[in-house]
Amino acid sequence: MKRGVYPGTFDPITYGHLDIIKRALDIFDELIVAIGENPAKNTLFSAEERFNIVREAIEDYPNTKVMMMEGLLAHFADEVQASAIIRGLRALSDFEHEFQMALANRKMNPRTETIFLMPNEKYSYLNSTMVKTIASMGGKVTSFVPKSVEKALKEKYKSKSSKNE
Repeated sequence: MKRGVYPGTFDPITYGHLDIIKRALDIFDELIVAIGENPAKNTLFSAEERFNIVREAIEDYPNTKVMMMEGLLAHFADEVQASAIIRGLRALSDFEHEFQMALANRKMNPRTETIFLMPNEKYSYLNSTMVKTIASMGGKVTSFVPKSVEKALKEKYKSKSSKNE
């Protein structure tokens, strides 16, 4: 069985992420969507909230599961016996960082390859930060995220604004 792992903070998951998941499922028998913490990122949603949001967003996708990931991705991939790490590339600007991470992961875990997938061009500009910015200013994010994610964003920003009043 070929198992892939698609790691990220998914804060929140977008249609671009879901497109990468669909593409990965064409290649792998099973896909683990790994929710990780990145100390360099200030997340809007807690790890538990992101886990639940992602789980709901992919519930209709066969052969997928969501897992929390702690520590290094290379070690996690080895623990779950993944043959590959899936990374999405939207633009050339993503490549340098992703290339460096892929080489570091290969050094730590030579049994796991990194595979880069490009999303459909209609999602090439899309990222979670943009979605959060639009949602925080009361904009519609319907074309960027599933309804369940849009609802979670509205609730989060509603609770944030009521705390600031």
